[in-house]
Amino acid sequence: MKVSVGGPLKLVFRPWVEGLENVPAEGPAILASNHLSFSDSFFLPAVLDRKVTFIAKAEYFTTPGIKGRLTAAIFKGLGQLPVDRSGARGAGEAAIRSGIEVIERGELFGIYPEGTRSPDGRLYRGKPGGLARVALATGAPVIPVAMIDTEKIQPPGKVMPKLMRPGIRIGKPLDFSRYQGMEHDRFVLRAVTDEVMYEIMKLSGQEYVDMYATAAKRQIAEAAKAEKEAAKAARAALAQAEKEQAQKEKDQADQ
Repeated sequence: MKVSVGGPLKLVFRPWVEGLENVPAEGPAILASNHLSFSDSFFLPAVLDRKVTFIAKAEYFTTPGIKGRLTAAIFKGLGQLPVDRSGARGAGEAAIRSGIEVIERGELFGIYPEGTRSPDGRLYRGKPGGLARVALATGAPVIPVAMIDTEKIQPPGKVMPKLMRPGIRIGKPLDFSRYQGMEHDRFVLRAVTDEVMYEIMKLSGQEYVDMYATAAKRQIAEAAKAEKEAAKAARAALAQAEKEQAQKEKDQADQ
């Protein structure tokens, strides 16, 4: 996959990278990245010599049809692990177990602490589950990563990607060994997650929003729905007013 996908990706888009030396040549580590685009999981592994294992929603592996099978093949080739998100708690536990297994094999585990893609390019609050628990349970260093401009390559609704250079900025490893064995303390989990998100914010230069991206997406969807309903009501009111005016003019003409 590094040759068939990573090679052409680097040749066409020419992503720039800073801090590559912060990724160890061997041994386990957690790559914690912001999440701007579907392509983040392609660009980051493409610029590294080592394999990176991400967790991905199970739908990427089970969608029917030719496109679905192609997507599943690509994600399997990239080494991504399917996680069923139908049950929030079960999905979280499955993701944590998968991450620990990857680390115990001495590999690189990639995770997006925001839990989903940013809806507007800003950096949202990290979820204090998977990242912190995997880090504290394994003692693996956490390497903050900032993806730059990947959301501009293929914005939502656009079929053809825009040819431009995205960036990847890799920070220095963070050591949380001082919290070893405290992976079930919610205050510690929050502190670890916030420290990682702060480092990602410094690397990316993004505006930070102290709310979860999932909540922001709900707000955006609700606002869009309300705007649509308001526009529909305005059109109906205008049509009714025109109908009444037409009837009034007709009545006047009849008189």
